[in-house]
Amino acid sequence: MDVTMPQLGETVAEATVTRWLKQPGDAVDEGEPLFEVATDKVDTEIPASAGGTLSEILVAVDQTVPVGTRVAVINGPGEERGPSDSAQAAVTVPEPPSAAPTRAARNGSLSPLVRKLLAEHELRPDQVTGTGPGGRITRGDVAAAVARRGKAASAGSDSTEQARRPPIPQAVPAVQSTPAAAAPTGEGAGSPDGTLVPFTSIRRRTAEHMVRSKATSAHTLMAVEVDYSAVDRVRKRRSEEWRRTEGFGLSYLPFVSRAVVDALGAYPHLNASVHGDGLLLHREVHLGIAVDLDADGLVVPVIRSAGGKRLRRIAQEVSEYAARARAGRLRADELGGGTFTISNPGPYGTSLTVPIINQPQVAILATDSVRPSPVAVPTGSGGEYALAVRPVGNVALSFDHRAVDGAYAARFLAEVRKNIEERNWDAEF
Repeated sequence: MDVTMPQLGETVAEATVTRWLKQPGDAVDEGEPLFEVATDKVDTEIPASAGGTLSEILVAVDQTVPVGTRVAVINGPGEERGPSDSAQAAVTVPEPPSAAPTRAARNGSLSPLVRKLLAEHELRPDQVTGTGPGGRITRGDVAAAVARRGKAASAGSDSTEQARRPPIPQAVPAVQSTPAAAAPTGEGAGSPDGTLVPFTSIRRRTAEHMVRSKATSAHTLMAVEVDYSAVDRVRKRRSEEWRRTEGFGLSYLPFVSRAVVDALGAYPHLNASVHGDGLLLHREVHLGIAVDLDADGLVVPVIRSAGGKRLRRIAQEVSEYAARARAGRLRADELGGGTFTISNPGPYGTSLTVPIINQPQVAILATDSVRPSPVAVPTGSGGEYALAVRPVGNVALSFDHRAVDGAYAARFLAEVRKNIEERNWDAEF
């Protein structure tokens, strides 16, 4: 059976193979990760579409091919087929690098991954020696150029520092100093104050997006306290059954997501994006859920048409997307097209989060930790109150002041709070 480069998104026409997870002769199960690819939007694992034995690899690492290209062959049970000549040529006998790569090889044949790496490291194609077929620049060539530049910068810094030092007078005997620590190598080269850890690709993309957002939108913060008593009652009653049927815990996030989606129906100017001199109001709520990837950055998979989905379906999609995001298995088209985003740092005990808007959206909501807190509750019609302990957490909204004013954002937050506190959540089940 032929394995082809899959369609990774509506706008993705080609992808680069970055790693083969299996080698010819290895057994492969259907759905098991087979190889990794990179596009200008996402890095992801590609699962095997059938089980059997991997007999041929037709596309080498760092090679970019169009969607639909044959990349490998898997033999089913009982099939015997050796590697074809084309597979051997593609993988085991790479074309020797050209002594003088042409301008077309440096520029016209760059893969999206290589273009992205060159831009990330502020390199021009003519600064990198291509070792791929016909002098084509590969990912490894860019990494080598970055390493050479780091060593050159470190050496230049040492030479400059040595030139600045005044000569030791000959009449004064030099005092033997403590031996200097060994110069850092590898990742930390060129950093005298510690270890320099280069940004990963996704970490760099996250950083660039955050800086661009702060420079684009007039960020304004607003927050409200929310009493989660109604939510907690349902969670306690249904938590065991939920985990048994769904396989994961019932957190606060699906409840907040459902409350937000309904509130956006009443306040559509926050389910929008700025276009020129106007505000584009989106017909559907495509809800982005920020997923943390530890130190590597974050991604925001999107729940499509969330306005038509009940709590259970939203919870299922949140759990599925989070698991696949952390496993590197999201498709490019699952990461784009969001109209509003929720960030959920609450499980880490946060008190008040100031989220950065996910461009080109105009607002993002953060849910902070829910903890037992003293609350004054009315005891009757006489205006008297009693102290009670309730589960309370902050819900914070960063909004673009170009799109709406504070009063509009405050009414939206009040609607979210009302939905969380007063809805009959049992009806969602």
